Order: sequence, then structure tokens, then C-alpha cells
Amino acid sequence: MKIPLLAFNDKGIYCQQADVYLDPWRPVKNAIITHGHADHSRWGHQNYITHHTNVPIIRHRLGEINVTGKEWGESFVINNVKFSLHPAGHIIGSSQIRVEHKGEVWVFTGDYKTEDDGISVPYEVVKCHTFITECTFGLPAFNWTPQAEVITEINNWWVENKAEGKTSILFGYSLGKAQRLLKYLDTDIGKIYTHGAIENMTNVLRPMVDFPPTTLITRETKKEEFAGNIVLAPPSAHGSVWIRKMTPFVTGSASGWMAFRGARRRRAIDKGFVLSDHCDWYSLLDSIKATGAEKVICTHGYTDIFSKYLRELGYDARTEKTQYEGETAEMEKDEKEVVFEQNETPIISENNEL
Repeated sequence: MKIPLLAFNDKGIYCQQADVYLDPWRPVKNAIITHGHADHSRWGHQNYITHHTNVPIIRHRLGEINVTGKEWGESFVINNVKFSLHPAGHIIGSSQIRVEHKGEVWVFTGDYKTEDDGISVPYEVVKCHTFITECTFGLPAFNWTPQAEVITEINNWWVENKAEGKTSILFGYSLGKAQRLLKYLDTDIGKIYTHGAIENMTNVLRPMVDFPPTTLITRETKKEEFAGNIVLAPPSAHGSVWIRKMTPFVTGSASGWMAFRGARRRRAIDKGFVLSDHCDWYSLLDSIKATGAEKVICTHGYTDIFSKYLRELGYDARTEKTQYEGETAEMEKDEKEVVFEQNETPIISENNEL
């Protein structure tokens, strides 16, 4: 029986010919990493390979690790298997992994989006025979509004809140979403304050992207400074003692899940903005078609529904269970980056542990 080029086991996605794992969720010897979110880049591997712009990100989150950075499209061969990394457009430094052996080509997307956000290298179509895709938002209900329209909506919301003398608190994941929001906030409206988890990650990324200036919120930041300005914070800060001194405030959340009716209400958010770092239903379908792949493997998200639809379209599509969790894992990582002292003032853990 022919051994598949990539197989799923209890540690991750495994290439037996090269003895290499892709985004493994348990410690392994050799790991190729797509991007810096917690469900895809985990601590404990002996050797890491990733795109060079992701190196400082995963070092910031994982500490001192043995990591090698690669360029886009740079081929590297391990035991006669050829690998290369290609832009995924998900967040800064995010890659797809192309794997080729004896004329057979597989592509693992990790997480990806096809809309150009202006800070990540845009998604690149990579031709292949087998395509391993996420489907976090693999339902027809998910159909994203263009980024420019959402950003305008956010800045208008900030203006309205300022006119009422209120602080705008905008929640977004500390890696990816927060920087995407920060890049396009209109500093003519007011000042941008940041939670420590977002400030620290943004400082890692500033050498790569020209972001507006921000002010870190500290114990010394006075309540009266916030009025009319905007605060970027991770979702884990919502409902915490940390935000009380910002009253009166209005909360907003930027997430693909805001497309669901009731999501804003369930999360006790005043305003929801539909902005995702993942593909919507239509982008997923267009991406798959563009690869020319005949076989598709659906990992995290609405895998059963999405793979069934792909089979109806004529693809050889199936699902595989993984420990990738999409935006849920991004939120959990933000929670782990906040430590509360006895006075409940948040500080950032140096080793990313609670």
C-alpha cells in the first residue's frame, strides 16, 4: 500500500519520507511551522523551520528555540522531499507549506485569507494535487464585507463615541487582528492606547510594518486620559477589573464570528465588526478551484458540511481531525498572556505562562 506523502497522526501532519511534521501539536524532532498562533506553533520541538518574518514572532511567544528562517519560495530538501513556503495572507509571517516528492505535490494552508490586508504578504495560489485546507468559516452564511468598509465603520464608531465623551474599547487578538486594526485607525480622531499583550507583540512587528504610534496603559495611566480616545485590547480583557477605570466606555469587537446574529449579545459587546483573518465560504471555494487540486482534506472548522459540499462539486474531499482551533485558539493565547497581580493590574508574563 502506498504511503501518503502527508499523513495525520496523534502528533500532527507527518511526512514520513522526510521525518518532518507540519504544525505538530505534540513535541517532535523536526517541525515546519506555518505561523505564530498558539494552535499552530507550540513549544517543545527540537528544530523549527518557518518563514523568517515569523521567527521573531514565535521566539517572542515560545522563548529561546532552535529555529531556521526561510524566504518565500525558497526550496529546501529533506531526505529527497522538497519543501517551500508560500504566503498565506492570514497574519504577518504566515505561510502555506508546499511539499513535493516524485512528482506529487501537496499544499498545507495552515490558516489563510485571500483579501489583501495591507500588512501581511498577500495569499499566493500554489498549484497542487492535494490541498489541505482549513474551513473555520466554511458556511455560506460567511461572506465578508471588504476591509476598507469595515475600517471606515470602526473609525466612524470612534468619532461617535468621542462626541459623547466616551472611551472606545476595541477587542482583537494580540497577534494579527490587533495590528490589522491598528494600521488603519485614524489618529486624527484621537490617541491609541494599548493593552500590554498587544503593545508587546506590536513592538515585535514594528520593524516589519509602519504602524501608528501607541501608548501602553500602565498603573500610572490616569482615568481622565482615556475620554474620547481608543483602547486596543485582547478579548480576554473584556469584563476584567482592568477596564473599569476607562468608564464611561463603549466596547467593540472585530471578528468573523460577529457575522452570527446574537454573537455580540452573547459576548456582552456593544458593537460588532465583521473582520476575519480567515477565508469566508466563497474565498475557500475560489482558492481550492485555483489550485487545480483533485483531492481536498478539510481540517478545522465546519469540516463535515464543507467537505460534503466539495464532494457534490466533484472533488475527492474528506476530513481529518486536528488540534487546530482557528480563532478560539487565538483568544486562548491572549488569555495566557495576561497575568493578574494581587491588585488585579495586568502584567505580561515573560515566559508566556499563567
